[in-house]
Amino acid sequence: MTESFTDNDQPPGDPAEALRMIEAERAATLRKIYVDDRWWFWPWGFAWLIGFGLLFLRYGPDGRVFVDMPQWVPVVALNVLLIGAGVISGLTGARAYGQLVGESARRGAYYGWAWGIAFTTMSVILVRVTDAIPEDLRTMVWSAVMAGLTGALHMAGGAVWLHRQLFLLGAWISAVNVAGVLAGPGWQSLFMCVAAGGGMIVFGWVSSRWHRRAAAR
Repeated sequence: MTESFTDNDQPPGDPAEALRMIEAERAATLRKIYVDDRWWFWPWGFAWLIGFGLLFLRYGPDGRVFVDMPQWVPVVALNVLLIGAGVISGLTGARAYGQLVGESARRGAYYGWAWGIAFTTMSVILVRVTDAIPEDLRTMVWSAVMAGLTGALHMAGGAVWLHRQLFLLGAWISAVNVAGVLAGPGWQSLFMCVAAGGGMIVFGWVSSRWHRRAAAR
């Protein structure tokens, strides 16, 4: 029996045309799952800018108090902002990877769970050992550990998806965190507020523009 083909059934006879079709399908898939980079980085950037800024104003270098506010305000504000940033990141990841199946979907799910498990575990540990930490170092230790964990997870994400910008951002956060710890209490909050929080905001803006220009080519 002789099969009949319509024009749409015919495979492309030109290898170049086949490659163009594959590239078109790939581009369409990327557009479907692409999320503006600002949604990845701005929630964390503003959370750190505001949260660590409040910490600096209340717990400044050498015990200075630039703005007299209840001691619990900056700590609670930072935690609430970080939780909010985590929720936004989770929703962003669900939008980006919820339409995928297979290995990419599993990577996204595992990476999301890694954030939640890591931060929960570290919080429990810090609560357990806080009383053993000198009072003047407690705020710095808490913020430094969480910032270090964030930097490490960003670098892990960059390694998993071969995302150079995400890896570099994690490395930058880690370097700023170390510099702040070496500078001491108060200064660490300022470093994280300006360099890490502000750096995330700038990075999100630049990365978003870069992707839009690349997509327009």
